Amino acid sequence: MKKVWLMVLSLFIMFPSFALAGDFGKGDPPGEPGQWYVGTTPSNVAPDKHPVLFVHGLNSSSNTWWNENNMYDTAYQNGYETAFIDLYPTKSMWDNGALLAGKIRDIYNYFGEKVVIVAHSKGGIDTQSALVHDGAYPYVERVITLSSPHKGSQLADLAYSSWAGWLAGILGSKNDATYSLQTGYMSYFRELTDSHTNVSRVPFYTFAGTKWGSFGSSLYWGGLYLSGYGSNDGAVTVSSARLPYATHLSTGAWDHYKIKEGSATFSLFKNYLNESTPSNTLYSIQSTPPETEAASSYIRGGDHKGEVLEGFTVEKGTEEVTIDWISDQSATSLTLKNPDGMKSTITESVADESGFFNGAYHHSVTIPSPKAGDWEVQSKASGGEHYLLNVTYESETNNSLDVSVTGDDISVKKKKGQITFKTDTTIDYYKDGKLKKGKIKLKGSTFTLPELGEGVYNVTIDVEGKNAGEKFNRTILKTIYVDDKGKIY
Repeated sequence: MKKVWLMVLSLFIMFPSFALAGDFGKGDPPGEPGQWYVGTTPSNVAPDKHPVLFVHGLNSSSNTWWNENNMYDTAYQNGYETAFIDLYPTKSMWDNGALLAGKIRDIYNYFGEKVVIVAHSKGGIDTQSALVHDGAYPYVERVITLSSPHKGSQLADLAYSSWAGWLAGILGSKNDATYSLQTGYMSYFRELTDSHTNVSRVPFYTFAGTKWGSFGSSLYWGGLYLSGYGSNDGAVTVSSARLPYATHLSTGAWDHYKIKEGSATFSLFKNYLNESTPSNTLYSIQSTPPETEAASSYIRGGDHKGEVLEGFTVEKGTEEVTIDWISDQSATSLTLKNPDGMKSTITESVADESGFFNGAYHHSVTIPSPKAGDWEVQSKASGGEHYLLNVTYESETNNSLDVSVTGDDISVKKKKGQITFKTDTTIDYYKDGKLKKGKIKLKGSTFTLPELGEGVYNVTIDVEGKNAGEKFNRTILKTIYVDDKGKIY
């Protein structure tokens, strides 16, 4: 259904600072999936300028392009015709791809020419699904993705892990979208997509961000957790934001919100909205960064009524440690005790905006040069509490372990250092987004994936060890997808 913008949208052009929303978990006002809108036509549209279709991401809507964002106004002022669409905010790339494909055709017919798609976050995956798997490629000239998790997000892995899966479920954060963004499932999607005959019919251009804000900012916690997997923008790693066959236009100091603002990136992709792409570009075409994975976190979770005590170990030589208590309560009382018995309170409380723990609150503290030994966190909540403890270390021990997957065998191995360790592994098996079998226990540092059928196997590996005699603890997460033929991704 085609719907022309009403007068209120012209107000956004005259008063672009009027805004209320954001993206990737910030809770934009929901739109009706499948509805699309045409922006006000500029008076200076040049014949070589393609119309631009903007596609939103996870937990978002078309509002994200003008609420707290001057992207729509910037495109208008530069003489581009625009269109915006509402997709399902929490459905998979398959559902959104099928919906988007039909609407792309309608938008093409409306303008009478191909469009250039600018997609933020998961919108880039939905767009590629529409073009490759649902045949919408004849109506699109090119695609520009702004921090799209083409390889998934480790935050999705965390949300479905044994320690955190129940919390995400209680908060309502488990849905088809977050399920499909687990890195194991996205490996499956990548193979289906990248080997498809349609994949090269429309060129892709990518952007990635490296900034996730200071302590207490909305994307800090996601960025801190993802730092073990490489440079990131608080929600998506640089490696995941890139495709090996796409032209990478820029990696910049943007967080996951900033990268989609007109004032931040429009000037960098403006020339790619025209009929011909620049023959000489000022942008740096960079090689795809290697995947990284460091054992930098220790994770625990549960629920309680009254109070609960969680312990963790800090090894000698740790440069910094951050304790992040993620809770469904905003006013829980937290006390931290160091190895000398000294106590302090954790008072910082920030609402989660990662998109994977909507409705939760972060109670956190960062300690430079922490004392080695056993630490404790005590939480008191009179009405009961559901929580997740994530301890993040800056330590040489982070790079001492490696997890490898060969066929259906998974191994935890020492990479360097005087390391001895033992593991306690738990697998949660999901099919079609639903937990089919939880907390499957496996012993030993090498084990075989159980044969449970098609689905996602979320593997949580708790490590207890010593490095040169110093005790340490870590939690390593890995997601694996098994297709209906038994092939492992």
